[in-house]
Amino acid sequence: MAEKKLQPIIVKRIKKGGHAAHGGAWKIAYADFVTAMMAFFLLMWLLGSTAKGDLQGIADYFNSPLKVAMAGGDGAGSSSSIIPGGGNDLSKVHGQVRRSDSSEAKRPRMTAEQMRAEMARQDEARIKALQAKIDAVITANTLLNEYKSQIRMDVTPDGLQIQLVDSQNRPMFDSGSALVKPYMRDILRGIGSSLVEVENRISLAGHTDAVPYSNSERGYSNWELSADRANASRRELVAAGMPDAKLARVVGLAASDLLEPDNPKAPANRRITITVLTREAEERLLGKSIPIVPAEEWIEEKSDNPAKGDQR
Repeated sequence: MAEKKLQPIIVKRIKKGGHAAHGGAWKIAYADFVTAMMAFFLLMWLLGSTAKGDLQGIADYFNSPLKVAMAGGDGAGSSSSIIPGGGNDLSKVHGQVRRSDSSEAKRPRMTAEQMRAEMARQDEARIKALQAKIDAVITANTLLNEYKSQIRMDVTPDGLQIQLVDSQNRPMFDSGSALVKPYMRDILRGIGSSLVEVENRISLAGHTDAVPYSNSERGYSNWELSADRANASRRELVAAGMPDAKLARVVGLAASDLLEPDNPKAPANRRITITVLTREAEERLLGKSIPIVPAEEWIEEKSDNPAKGDQR
């Protein structure tokens, strides 16, 4: 028998390669998704468990947080929570507490005298700023600057006093009447626009000289004339944008408070006085106290009778 050649045995083994590495980025994305879903369902549970009034309070806070805090409402650090605990002490069961609760007892509160002194300081700074503002308005306005000699401003214990005085050759009103001259109207409206944003109340007074009113037998005297002129000035100030509610009083003083007592008939005695009152002067004038805000709550409003003589 012929010799058989031995055939080699070939074994084929298929090597299977592993999958390419995908990294762990998908795990991070999945974890973020799960966390977001958990936060979403927690939010839904909280909204469902909160009373309607509390929801409205939360909405009001986020609409105007400063307004809520200034009005005495709850802020983010003092709001109640339906979840027990919160704040610095985890054993509390009434929700969050202000972080400053523990320090308020240690910090001395300002006394009434200190708060009044602070109010007076703020009034002084506000009045000086207003004086500079009105002076700048007069200087910048060519028409008003022409009559600057008839506008006098002084800081008095009652506040900023702005006096519009008469002149022999340039009267502010028609003789013996409350009809405002055109240039006087421009002055009043220029000043009125400067008083729009002033927080302090305003006193307005009309004055005449000592010359008796010619038609006094009818009962109309310098008292009525000065009051009518003050009221006419009030209308011009309001027309310039100054709120009418900002006025504390409008009075006619006739010749009872002369600017030049040694010369009762002087034209300068015929004037309109606008006083931006301090808080203390307002209390004294109106006879009632103004509430003091604690410092920690501060954040750092007749032309039918012509005269025959020189009465104006």
